[in-house]
Order: sequence, then structure tokens, then C-alpha cells
Amino acid sequence: MTLRMGRRFARLTIAATACLALATGAAHAQNAPKPQRPRLSMQPALGPLPEAWRAAEVIPLWTGAMPESGFKAHPVPADSPGTFLRNIETPAMRLFRPARPNGAAVLVIPGGAYDFISILNEGVSVAENLTAKGYTVFVLTYRLPGEGWSHRADVPLQDAQRALRTIRAKAADFGLQQGRFAVLGFSAGGHLAATLATDFGQEVYTARDATDRLDARPDAVGLIYPVITAKPPFTHGLSAERLLGTRPTPEAIARRSPADRVTTATPPTFLVHSLDDGAVPVENSLLMLEALRAAKRPVEAHFFEEGGHGYGLGAPEASTGHWIDSFDLWLQRVFATPPAPVSDRD
Repeated sequence: MTLRMGRRFARLTIAATACLALATGAAHAQNAPKPQRPRLSMQPALGPLPEAWRAAEVIPLWTGAMPESGFKAHPVPADSPGTFLRNIETPAMRLFRPARPNGAAVLVIPGGAYDFISILNEGVSVAENLTAKGYTVFVLTYRLPGEGWSHRADVPLQDAQRALRTIRAKAADFGLQQGRFAVLGFSAGGHLAATLATDFGQEVYTARDATDRLDARPDAVGLIYPVITAKPPFTHGLSAERLLGTRPTPEAIARRSPADRVTTATPPTFLVHSLDDGAVPVENSLLMLEALRAAKRPVEAHFFEEGGHGYGLGAPEASTGHWIDSFDLWLQRVFATPPAPVSDRD
């Protein structure tokens, strides 16, 4: 496991990391910014969608009605960029194909506090980088839990499970090799990726076809500045509210706090976080790291001194601008190791 601290690249011990979590916890609890309520408008979001997004093949997730009902379109913030998608009534994947495929797939899950989906810096840009490395990339537009859906806390996971199963079902059509399916999530999308990694087997919808009989477990998962806990003081307030509502029960919070649900079946995990993240405290990744180590699961973590939150690929001149190359090398190593038999899973 390699821990990197920005320009200094200092090595941290697990003990020091734990001390950092305790020392900074109170400060984060007191100083974490409260969610801002945006100005709303019935006008469409500002700016066009990226050409690469519009040109990508669309792969629907569901045939017929959605597993839940109650969708209601909401007003869009007046200053919302066109690349912040809202009002997702029909979830889907956008397919980005590499010129020289390596047989591996990455399901990319952008973030947006479960309030929108940021498809440019955490979707299209990531897909273009990964396809250049040979990966076949699927960018997921999942239903947002606060848009009226029944069983709101299950709706994103329904779409993530169905997406992974769809990729597995169509692997031959996409030229993919079984055992080489990764998930990469950012911020609230990192929460969804972590939830899929820990609760891939949770029955959150009624199976409707042969695809739903397939395994929804990813073979590897990358979590980039992820929301991990739904519990104060370290959760991201707006993400937790959108997912669970304003008064969730302790049971609902625990059910959607992935670090509490790590088992020996949780796939190998790659973590990235900046110590100065003012939106999603680094303790989220530290909790996941501790849980994975306790379960003796493979994990690699990169903690940067600087970077903040929401940087996507990061600037090339910054330390955070190179995590995706490390992720690629890590995936190659994970995919070179034969997966454990299904009978060895919890």
C-alpha cells in the first residue's frame, strides 16, 4: 500500500493516519460548510453537452417500467451548467470504446451530491483518458434519489447493480473478458461505487430477466474523494439528505455507510483523497481504508496534501493530476491475479 502526501510524497503510518482522523475530526464537524440552497429556475441548464457525450452510444438499463415509481421533475438551478444532469427519469450508460481494447471495462460513476450528475470532469474526461489506455468505458447516469422515487435509498444502487450486470451480460458483444470489470466512482458517485462494492448482492429490486441472475460484484473498485459514511460528523450533508431524507433512522444510516458493510467479499479497492478536502472530509476514505484492512482485503490508498474536492483527473502540474496513471497500473496488477472462487465469498 502506497500513501502519497502531495509534493512531499511522505510515507504515513497507519498509526499516524488514525491520529490525523482523531485530531481533525472536531474541526471538520465544526467548520464543514452547510449545503447551499441554489436559486431555482424552470429554464434548461446553461451551456451545451459535450460533443463526445452526445456522440456516445446510449445503452438503456431497464426494459419497461423502472423498479420504482413517483418520479417528479424538479426545477433546475438558474446558473446550473449543462454538464450537471438532473431529472433522470430513464437511467442509462454512455459507451466509450478504445482504439486498442485491452479486454477490460470500467463503469464510471460521476458525483454531484446525489443532487446532479457531473458528466464532464468526472465522466467524459475520465472516459477519454481511460479509453486511451485501452479500457472500454461505460459512464453511468443513475436516477437521483431526491427526485420523487419510492424507496429513494435503493434507487441509485438498483441502477448500479443493473449496469454491472448489463456489462457482464453483453461482455462478448463489447469484446470484454470476464473477471476484468472495474467500477470507478467520484464523491457521491464514489459512495454509490462503494455501496455496489459492499452490497452487490443486496436484493433491492425484483429480478425481471436473465441479466438479473448475473453477479453484480465488480472485480475492482476505485473510490476518488468518496463519500463513505452517512453518519455525522464526517458525512457530506447534502449527499446524505438527498439519499436518505431529512430524518433517517439509525438503521437506514448504517445500511448506506459502506465502511460498516465491508466483508471478505469486498473487491480490491483503490482510494484517492486530499487532506485539505473541505467538502468531503478525508476521514471518509480513512474509514474505508481501516475497514478494508480489518477484513484483510487488498487496498491501495493515495492521500495528497493538497487538492481540495471535485478535481476529476486533476491538473497535470499538480500531484493529484497523476492518480489515474496509478489506478491503471493498479488495475493491471489486480486483473493479473486470478479472482477468488465464488465459494470463498461471504
